[in-house]
Amino acid sequence: MKKVITYGTYDLFHYGHQRLLERAKELGDYLIVGVTADDFDKKRGKINVQQSLMERIESVRATGLADEIIVEEYEGQKIDDIKRFGVDIFTVGSDWVGHFDYLKEYCDVIYLERTKGVSSSDLRSEKRGINLGLVGEGNVLKKFYDESKFVNGIEVNAILVHNQIEKESYKNQELMLTDDFDKLLSIVDAVFIISHPSKHYSHIKKALTNGKHVLCESPIALNECDFNELKQLADEKNLILMDSIKTAYSTAYNRLLLLLKGGNIGDIYSVDATCTSLRDYDDNSWNSITSWAPTALLPIFQILGINYNNKTINSLTLDEKQNFDLFTKIDFQYENAVASVKVANSVKSEGELIISGTEGYAYVPAPWWKTDYFELRYENQEENKKYFYQLEGEGIRYELVAFAKSIELGRNNAYIEYDVSKAICKIIEDFENKDVNFLKKY
Repeated sequence: MKKVITYGTYDLFHYGHQRLLERAKELGDYLIVGVTADDFDKKRGKINVQQSLMERIESVRATGLADEIIVEEYEGQKIDDIKRFGVDIFTVGSDWVGHFDYLKEYCDVIYLERTKGVSSSDLRSEKRGINLGLVGEGNVLKKFYDESKFVNGIEVNAILVHNQIEKESYKNQELMLTDDFDKLLSIVDAVFIISHPSKHYSHIKKALTNGKHVLCESPIALNECDFNELKQLADEKNLILMDSIKTAYSTAYNRLLLLLKGGNIGDIYSVDATCTSLRDYDDNSWNSITSWAPTALLPIFQILGINYNNKTINSLTLDEKQNFDLFTKIDFQYENAVASVKVANSVKSEGELIISGTEGYAYVPAPWWKTDYFELRYENQEENKKYFYQLEGEGIRYELVAFAKSIELGRNNAYIEYDVSKAICKIIEDFENKDVNFLKKY
């Protein structure tokens, strides 16, 4: 039996894709189609925002031409796949002529002429892009601007910024720099907000009221009631309101969740997450709990759920009246598990994530919130497994992809569930209401 393998993105599946697969199928008896993962196919330009990996796989499957469909996830996989499947022929479109000649050492390489006059890039370009405004300050705002350039369908055309030094970092860029929020809203379709947490509610409400989709750095609000109001407003206006926690869009983090849900370390009885840094602070600084708690709480709520029985918050504060914590530890008790988070802007600790189960444990080293590597460890160390996944742009570009996809589909396509976002707001609310044990500074 002659085996043929080919690879592609297959975004916005069209007649050209169909013809290429038909001709690949004619080359042998068994066709293997590799669909490139969202976080792998970067060398062809920007990330596609039109279809998810599963949608693209389904498009290929629907043709009935593929005998087997695989996902291409890492550099060098083509050689591994050719050896593993005993492939006789590698084939791909003629726009790659010469690029894959190195595979001739392992099998025959055939370049097929592409169907002229149709491409996914052309189809994407026909769709109107999303004009995105950025609201806030700091390095993260600049990172979002830089990462937006990797995402098809999104263009930053306005930034709300008050700091003159920060304005200089956007010098010579083709966009509007303004300190007038209303002016920014008049020329954008959506906004990313990373203003001070105390301003999130007012900024989000104004944006939604003006018919703009919102992606907001977590926490969305400082209390549960405000979150519910904003969520209801977004629903009434058929707008997207999305929580921004970059970690949720790390490929490694998502693979970890899938392995845990698959029972790879048995029943889970403990989750411990630590996020700390040493930062200078002033009147505009985020406190420790708003800076780090949403990230630290994410794996706890996504693994153990939001229905904990008890929680205890212990904080070291700069001034109890200002609710500015230098360090906070939160302990949760579930019916069949426990969890803890440690967050700080003025106390340093090992920023790791440890998830304990009945058959083993998952270990994500510092800084775990930029997950690109983790281990599953067992009693028998020979069974230990290590997982590596490249993380581009700290997850920001994948978050923007999900945001754009949500706007296109008219439904939340985020990796963070609304009940998790609300549970995070509830923790912040309890802290703001001083449901806290305050520690005394030496």
